Amino acid sequence: MIPSVPASVAFVAALASAASAHIAFWHPSMYGFNVTDKTFSYDNRPQVPLYNMNFDQWWFHGHLGYPPNEGDFFELQAGGSVTSVLSCDKGATPYYNSSQGGDVGYGSDSPCPGAPTSAYHTTGLDDVKGCALAIAYKADVNDVKPDDFAIFSINQTCVWNMYTKFDVPNLPACPEGGCHCAWFWIHSIDSGSEQIYMNGFKCKVVGDVGTQPLGKPAVPRRCGADPDNGLPDPRPGNCTIGAKLPMYWYQNEGNNMPEDTYHAPYYNDLYGFHDGAQHDVFQDGVIASLAGSGAGSAPTPSSTPAHASSSAAPAPAPSSSPAPAPAPSSPSSHNEPSASPSPSPSSTQVEPSTSTFTHPDPTTVASPAVSSTSVAPPTFSAEISSSVQVAPVVTSSAPAPTATKRCKPRPTGTTAPIKKRKHARHLSGLHHAH
Repeated sequence: MIPSVPASVAFVAALASAASAHIAFWHPSMYGFNVTDKTFSYDNRPQVPLYNMNFDQWWFHGHLGYPPNEGDFFELQAGGSVTSVLSCDKGATPYYNSSQGGDVGYGSDSPCPGAPTSAYHTTGLDDVKGCALAIAYKADVNDVKPDDFAIFSINQTCVWNMYTKFDVPNLPACPEGGCHCAWFWIHSIDSGSEQIYMNGFKCKVVGDVGTQPLGKPAVPRRCGADPDNGLPDPRPGNCTIGAKLPMYWYQNEGNNMPEDTYHAPYYNDLYGFHDGAQHDVFQDGVIASLAGSGAGSAPTPSSTPAHASSSAAPAPAPSSSPAPAPAPSSPSSHNEPSASPSPSPSSTQVEPSTSTFTHPDPTTVASPAVSSTSVAPPTFSAEISSSVQVAPVVTSSAPAPTATKRCKPRPTGTTAPIKKRKHARHLSGLHHAH
């Protein structure tokens, strides 16, 4: 009977992990690195999804008051590649010593060790939709506005591996004090609720940096092949070419994407994002059909399975004697979110560095000092809110979120997709029930 106890404990732990599974970008340079489910009046951990939120709640995940320690930067090798750590639990990453629950599966390359793929919102490798890294050339986070970010790298097989590689174009050097970057993800509508993910962090460009500044980013447009909506061929003229903004979607305010519930925008060919470094980031973003004859070309769809094997680095071996985890900060020592109403996610169904990268040994990262000043949320420029244009397949404006945040009835369609979506939402409901 004794040998069965650890197995039972492991099974329960896996279920617990699945029950709280979402994904975050983890690095000491991030805002909110040491935020726990007790820091805010609601669960605002970095991996919690963002939907139907006010601007100051979803922008930088509401973590502007929880900056990284001085000197912590995520380094971007100009013209090379970097490896990100994407996981549903900090305790499954090399940083488990500073995790609220300690080691919960470190050593695996799965983003959610012990959990089904539904925990990271996919039904399989053919259902992942890609994620993005963006950069803003501003050292003061309070100066960063939504239209300052430009997407510079895409991994179309994200999220599938915890150690996910992003290729970096020949970016110019950051100003004194560094840049600000962010990780963005929107998962398949077949695999959970409508939501976005954003984690901001401090970054700097290193190595043989470029000299060409980035272009002015524009809103991405639905332009790739879209057979699910009766458009089997790409529409190159509808693409945004050049620098592109991140896609802000499904919030109470601050959206730049008007797509409805069942036409989620993705960081892949459907929205003009080819796999890898975005080398056109140095050009001003413009609609291809307005850029002159022959200016636009739709991205060539990438081979997803092929990229999967090359996008992940092997999991590092844990240290034999990791440092003890620090005690979580007392909730009373943190600032509460600003006066906007707090969402209640728990009450609804919501839901590598260069090729020679050495993953960090498990370390204890001290909690940075919490900012005591109130930061006014950045505002969008009028150009963003008025420049959104999408293909006819999607609605011209986003539907008003419902009070209960429940998913809306799917429009008419074939029986198979409806069953698939119902099954995915059932799985999502199981691992979000807690």
